Amino acid sequence: MKKILVYGSYGYTGQLIVERAIKEGLQLILAGRDEKLLSEQAKKYNLEYRAFSIDNASALDSALKEVDAVLHCAGPFVLTFRQMAEACIRNKKHYVDISGEIEGFEALAKMDEDAKRASIMILPGGGFDVVPSDCLSAYTAGKLPNAKSLNLYIKSIGSGVSRGTARSGIENMHRQGRIRRDGKIETVPGAWDIKHIDFGRGASRVVSIGWGDVSTAFHSTGIPNITTYMGFPNAMITFMRLTRYLGVLLYTRIAKDFLKWLIGVLIPAGPSKEKNETGFSLMIAEVSDGTKTIRAKLHTPEAYYLTALTSVEIMKRILSSDYKIGFQTPSTAYGADFILGFDGVQREDL
Repeated sequence: MKKILVYGSYGYTGQLIVERAIKEGLQLILAGRDEKLLSEQAKKYNLEYRAFSIDNASALDSALKEVDAVLHCAGPFVLTFRQMAEACIRNKKHYVDISGEIEGFEALAKMDEDAKRASIMILPGGGFDVVPSDCLSAYTAGKLPNAKSLNLYIKSIGSGVSRGTARSGIENMHRQGRIRRDGKIETVPGAWDIKHIDFGRGASRVVSIGWGDVSTAFHSTGIPNITTYMGFPNAMITFMRLTRYLGVLLYTRIAKDFLKWLIGVLIPAGPSKEKNETGFSLMIAEVSDGTKTIRAKLHTPEAYYLTALTSVEIMKRILSSDYKIGFQTPSTAYGADFILGFDGVQREDL
């Protein structure tokens, strides 16, 4: 019986994934560094578990020998992806994560040849970051093959942020904004560009951020100029602007650790079940060749709920031998229409 290792299974998103995977009949081994939380979760679902730090290479190799693929859910991924991906290559096991972090995507892309030699697939961004946006970008780019620029606009409605997502943001905030210009990723100030975009509900204020598609959309479409935007409350945009001036103070390890502790006190584990069921996200991809512009919109279920749907579906496909070896994005592995296979997803040309 084929199995997958879910590392970081007891986090907010990991829990949603485990519940979904069980419903889909997948065989799981739970894993992470906190034995207490793991044992409680494993007992609840009558599953096996393995408790170890991701920095313990021998324990990691031992766990991987028991499974066919890994779904990596333990962030901040900038601190964990490399250990897991290198272990997957060593042990010839498929690697999928739910990261949205550019540095990880770019580093994993450079492991392409190693993954091919191991006959495995490396697919980061198997959740809300970046399955829907990657598929929408690929779909829109396919309508304008010579596109030179891609703008991606994202707005979540009726959802929220998990502690894990917030902590990853703190860990990466020193990188400020990221864009791709002439094929290369560049760092720009926080809240570098602000626009007003109508998602069909009136104009919304969106601000440029270093969303994962700055990396992945380039690998999926070849478009050399990419900027991603997201809707935030005005207070958050103000804070992003302040990081331009307070960065020296905020980016120290002491400051980051304090902010991450504060998140644990002030922010709930993640959106409520009601928000999972009723929240949704809207995305618009806009590609241009300098003369012509093509736009398309996507409506998806709530971000964390969608992450469980997409990541589990990817694992199902891998276990049924539906995969491409080497580094992949969601759309290069499964096509631009992959996202349309989930309830609540609608795509329209604008």
